[in-house]
Amino acid sequence: MSAPTAALTPATHLPDTAAHRKGIGTPVLGMLLFITSEVMFFAGLFAAYFSIRGAAPEWPPVQFEEVLKIFPLVGPATVLLIISSFTGQLGLRSLRRGDRTGFIRFYAITMALGLTFLVMQGIDYAILYSEGMTLDAGTFGTTYYTLTGFHGAHVIGGVIMLGVVLYRGLAGQFSERHYDAPEAALLYWDFVDIVWIVLFTILYVLP
Repeated sequence: MSAPTAALTPATHLPDTAAHRKGIGTPVLGMLLFITSEVMFFAGLFAAYFSIRGAAPEWPPVQFEEVLKIFPLVGPATVLLIISSFTGQLGLRSLRRGDRTGFIRFYAITMALGLTFLVMQGIDYAILYSEGMTLDAGTFGTTYYTLTGFHGAHVIGGVIMLGVVLYRGLAGQFSERHYDAPEAALLYWDFVDIVWIVLFTILYVLP
């Protein structure tokens, strides 16, 4: 009995790469869906913040006005986080051009800037605590640390993602035709950056 025709037909190799696939790759689509859920999460936090702020007789409390300074830490940390999104984009563009060295260099810089932001935020927390602005220091302290703390946790998650991408990049797993994972990680990092800009505005600019 002869074998089926399909079994005798040579398999055609279809490269599983971003450049040869049509539409959005699975990692990128998954990240976009995840970011959508995170947008809803932070929107709920922002809504709660503005509700509490609207009901408060004064915002922020007078005793905390002096410690909520943009300089010398929060302002520069914000600038560094914004710069990190640009270095990430430069890294992804380098990879798309086939420049793996540039990709690794710029993603390493992006990760380093994220770590620096976390260190600066930790120092800022220490200063605030020393000035009496603790988690239980009224509704303002609670909402401040809730918002910035959740964001900090997301920054940690983003740094871990970048670290994994860098490790895989050093192992030669990405190329100009295969960059879904770096792109997905960068989408998350840009989201974290945008959330911080909103937080910076409502916590430091609007009051």
